[in-house]
Amino acid sequence: MKVTDLSTDRLDPTPVRLAQGDAHLDLAPGFGGTILAWWSERDGRRIDWLRPTTSTPSLAGDTACFPLVPFSNRVRDGRFSFRGRTVDLPRVERYGAHFRHGFGCLRRWDIVERDARSAVIAHREDGALWPFPYEARQAFALSERDLSIRFSVTNTGRAAMPAGFGLHPYFPRTPRARIVAGVAGQWESDAEVMPVRLMTPPPAGQDPGRGIEPAATALDNVYTGWSRDARIEWPDRGARLTMTAEAPLDVLIVFTPPGKDFFCVEPVSNITDAFNLAAAGRDDTGMIVLEPGATVAATVTLRAERL
Repeated sequence: MKVTDLSTDRLDPTPVRLAQGDAHLDLAPGFGGTILAWWSERDGRRIDWLRPTTSTPSLAGDTACFPLVPFSNRVRDGRFSFRGRTVDLPRVERYGAHFRHGFGCLRRWDIVERDARSAVIAHREDGALWPFPYEARQAFALSERDLSIRFSVTNTGRAAMPAGFGLHPYFPRTPRARIVAGVAGQWESDAEVMPVRLMTPPPAGQDPGRGIEPAATALDNVYTGWSRDARIEWPDRGARLTMTAEAPLDVLIVFTPPGKDFFCVEPVSNITDAFNLAAAGRDDTGMIVLEPGATVAATVTLRAERL
């Protein structure tokens, strides 16, 4: 199952806007089920809680947030085995050797329900690219302070399905931005950002429990044993955001690339290359096995505060 690329050229980034009081949310169901922007505006002052999409996006990574389904992060060499079956994922040129991020961000999502402050969107994978049919849904609910996202994945096929899911939000980087999150361990990665060794506890300079400043620390780390609570502080703009998640989103990815205007704090269910590590005998990868007709779901809530 190989192709030269999976293009987003046919996707549609037309926004669908939700609003509640001072809060606004622009979704792009037709462009990978993404968020284009989430912001508050009061007395002529706008605060973006996610890094906004500033131009027509060409990839999901150009947006403010995109869904990760039916797994998060990389799969080594785009291949894994599950219950005696070898699965070859499509070749995506821009990804290099390791397939990443799943298929949800490459697909159109349909609007199932919508009102002024909430929306439910869904996408179905029929088994053509990923050999396990499923349906994924995101239910967005906006209040003046909170953005809630209920994410679910249902196995619609006839065989058990390996699965993982989560969100990939981008946050605005400022000189004094800070991330605080309780974690138990960190996977050491190789040069290709693939996990090689679990370190417990994380090294002091890379431990979000002690606080990480994205402007000063370059990371692309997988953290395990996440408390499912994280705080993002912007003291230089008088703002703070709290992220809470439900099980099984027990893994936290922190990505702070140097020279960029963003950083990422990603609540996910599985570590990088979870399927291959599980096939090798590890039982701590976060891989979920969904039997036919089964559903896994979790809610992520982002609470925005002006200080």
